[in-house]
Amino acid sequence: MDQLAFIKMHGLGNDFVVLDGRNTPIALSVEEARVLADRRFGIGCDQLIVLEPSASNGADLFMRIRNPDGGEAEACGNATRCIASLVMGETGQDRVVIETRAGHLPATAAPSNEITVDMGPANLEWHEIPLAEERDTLHLGIGAGPLQDPVGVNMGNPHAVFFVNDADAVELATLGPQLEHDPLLPERANISVVSVTGTDRLRQRVWERGAGITLACGSGACAGAVAAARRGITGRKVEITMDGGVLRLEWRDDGHVLMTGPVATSFRGQVDRTLLS
Repeated sequence: MDQLAFIKMHGLGNDFVVLDGRNTPIALSVEEARVLADRRFGIGCDQLIVLEPSASNGADLFMRIRNPDGGEAEACGNATRCIASLVMGETGQDRVVIETRAGHLPATAAPSNEITVDMGPANLEWHEIPLAEERDTLHLGIGAGPLQDPVGVNMGNPHAVFFVNDADAVELATLGPQLEHDPLLPERANISVVSVTGTDRLRQRVWERGAGITLACGSGACAGAVAAARRGITGRKVEITMDGGVLRLEWRDDGHVLMTGPVATSFRGQVDRTLLS
């Protein structure tokens, strides 16, 4: 049988199926990606990650990200930390650079077996989000039900961040898909609900574009930190609690966002490629 080796990893429960195509190319159709990501018919994951050789001299490898719907995502913070940890384990280095569709993301080893990744600059102009028309990205003026007037941030992928009194009380499974497809967001967007739990502490839940509610979203946490600082709710260093655990964020003065958190390898295995049909 034609076997496809994989590694199952996660960052705070945001889980990934990792395929290594650095030596032998792995080409997956949209339907094959959907099957692999399916939790009943495949392996199951929030995102499918394919490792490929980088065409850039400045990166250790290229990370291709596929959502459960088969489409591609530009960036994923938790996946970047996972892959950085994997490559560090292979090379013995404490710093790697992961190339993504969103650009080069440097990552370094942090204390307590955590990984810090530089997610690059937060893009805040209306055409960078992108929006269908020019608007103030600090007040997008869209909403559904109790979710109104989000902040727009692009962290390699588009985000709309809504501030609420209680993030856990929001019916995100209902409102998330409505807002993801708002006409103002031509490339759709990840939808976050954020509430304040203390000084420079936030509670955040995320409806991920093409994936649904996940236990954690790294780029979403970056967007949440930037949005809170822009609104004057927090400073530029925050701790964000997601369903799967805690991430620490720093929005530096140069515009780059640093994210620190844990990663884990769940298991390794092989899947019969005939099942993908």
